[in-house]
Amino acid sequence: MSGRTAILGGLAWLAIVALPALARAQTSTSHRITESVFNNGGDPLQGNFPVSTSHRITLDAVGDPISAASLASASFRLDGGFLFFNPPPGEVNGLQFTSPQALVWSPEKSAGLYEVYRDPLSALATGATGACFASGLTAETASDVSVPAPGAGWFYLVTVRNRLGEEGTKGHRSNGAERPNPLPCP
Repeated sequence: MSGRTAILGGLAWLAIVALPALARAQTSTSHRITESVFNNGGDPLQGNFPVSTSHRITLDAVGDPISAASLASASFRLDGGFLFFNPPPGEVNGLQFTSPQALVWSPEKSAGLYEVYRDPLSALATGATGACFASGLTAETASDVSVPAPGAGWFYLVTVRNRLGEEGTKGHRSNGAERPNPLPCP
């Protein structure tokens, strides 16, 4: 590509002209622009990234670790990538009441915060998956002191947000389909 700058009426205009023979990355003594393909966030091809005499950009292990093994002992752990520290959010299991008001669940390994969803039992027939009831919980417990009407009740679903703010699933229906989350907690 070639560019020309013109000043018209006090405004600068840049015209880009595509030249087929020059459609590759540009290089000069002060800069070099190249393209790289990433392997799910891993290393670009060796030597195939922007570099010059005054700067060099290298991306390394954004997603995939350099090595699948991690170094560990009784007192430390060193992982080779970003995903070991921030795993994708999983499904919250072990949801149960320990009293008429106290709801508890098993800890989820990616936990940053928990979200609790609640809806009337009658909404299950319509495929509802709960409206946000409690948001941003740091512990594996929630309370609901409200009392349903006689003959009625509520269902609860709990999700987890990892440290990156990604929310996990509400679980799966009996047919194996994942439950949707059309209105996630804020």
